[in-house]
Amino acid sequence: MRFATYAERGRERVGVLDDAELLHPVDAASLIEVLDELPAAGAAALDGPPGPPVSAVRLLPPLRPPSIRDFVTFEEHVEGMRGGDGVPGQWYTAPTFYFGNPHSVLGPHANVPMPPGTERFDFELEVAAVVARAGRDLTPEQAGTHIAGYTIFNDWSARDLQAAEMTVGLGPCKGKDTALSLGPWLVTPDELAGHRDADGLLRLALTAEVNGEVVGSDLLSNMSWTFEELVAYASRGTEVRPGDVLGSGTCGNGGCLAELWNRGSDRPPLRPGDTVRLTVEGIGELSTTVVAGAVSHPLPAARRRPRHRPGG
Repeated sequence: MRFATYAERGRERVGVLDDAELLHPVDAASLIEVLDELPAAGAAALDGPPGPPVSAVRLLPPLRPPSIRDFVTFEEHVEGMRGGDGVPGQWYTAPTFYFGNPHSVLGPHANVPMPPGTERFDFELEVAAVVARAGRDLTPEQAGTHIAGYTIFNDWSARDLQAAEMTVGLGPCKGKDTALSLGPWLVTPDELAGHRDADGLLRLALTAEVNGEVVGSDLLSNMSWTFEELVAYASRGTEVRPGDVLGSGTCGNGGCLAELWNRGSDRPPLRPGDTVRLTVEGIGELSTTVVAGAVSHPLPAARRRPRHRPGG
């Protein structure tokens, strides 16, 4: 099943798509409310009368995630981003991730503003799994039943801001703080079961285009960990909760412009007016246009303070 969140007559609605691309309203205020019972909620909605065609509504993000973890699971992407320096040995030991900003989530076709102060704006082609219900210290086998479905994830990145802040040993932070696109809908695992390979990875074709030109393509099955393993690792020593989003990380072979730059490409960074289209087999596509962002208001450099101590 495919579940969407959409705007209709000033209201936010949840619906499930039928084969004719009609939305059947789901009895829920948000998709998160029914993540643990999607098949039943979808079946009940499909038994009722259809609502509008999906082409007649404005699609919103499928959900508003309480947290976002973005992993880096494609070895080729790591190689490309490091410009020939090789993959760190630590990368092979565990699926590393950073936390994203849940307040920056945009819908599948919403315009994306340039982050203030950047001159090197970039997209990132990813797929995300959405957590269905709470769990802690899960095994990969247990984690499979905690995945509600999958959606496309575009981790927009201000590469110059990201590079500067990561020299401090933290981040990425402001470099990935302005926008994150999800959509167009949430696809339940049963829809993609036929795409699994012998290792349990989803063999889905991924394509990235800028202004109609293909700049990258890969297979999701080139991930070095399964989504079940990502959920299990995310739950280690803590809790994952309904609606948590876990990104695959950027695919290789042109899954972002920075990888191409590090391989010698002179392709320019994204600018206002550029349209990025990301397509994932079995899920759908995001097509979004970059627009001008806010002005960057200057801040002073760090104040070099005298180091007084209590009682001094």
